[in-house]
Amino acid sequence: MRVGIMSDSHDHILNIRKAVETFNDAGVGYVLHAGDFVAPFVANELQKLKCPLLGVFGNNDGERIGLQNRLKSFGAEVKVQPAFVEIEGKKFVIIHEHDLADSLAESGKFDVVVYGHTHNVDIRKASNGCLIVNPGETCGWLTGKATVAILDTETMDVRLVEL
Repeated sequence: MRVGIMSDSHDHILNIRKAVETFNDAGVGYVLHAGDFVAPFVANELQKLKCPLLGVFGNNDGERIGLQNRLKSFGAEVKVQPAFVEIEGKKFVIIHEHDLADSLAESGKFDVVVYGHTHNVDIRKASNGCLIVNPGETCGWLTGKATVAILDTETMDVRLVEL
């Protein structure tokens, strides 16, 4: 299965729309969002995903109840970090802040650690083989480069996609 990974969308509706189109065109079966959606109205674009969405709150997600309710209205979930999900036999943990990414990876409890917050792409394997993925920023506000990632759970290959 292909898993779409995004983070730090920060209300950038155009890039969220591009991310949704990218994921739908690629036939992803699940999307993970590592936080900083920001406002509930971003759900208007995210509801166009043709698969489930699971995300975590980031430090800039202010109206959490509104965001949670809006996403829940179409079956998506957003949780206080960390969030856990098993997809195709692979154990994922999703966080926003990066401080715990390496420790979670080295714990041996997960196949994939997804994080955001830094707005910088980070795709690598820990010493035990756990995959660590920060897809960069969907918004493109800080780096000038809007990106998402697509992970193939069979091969564990990650493709970075510039929006």
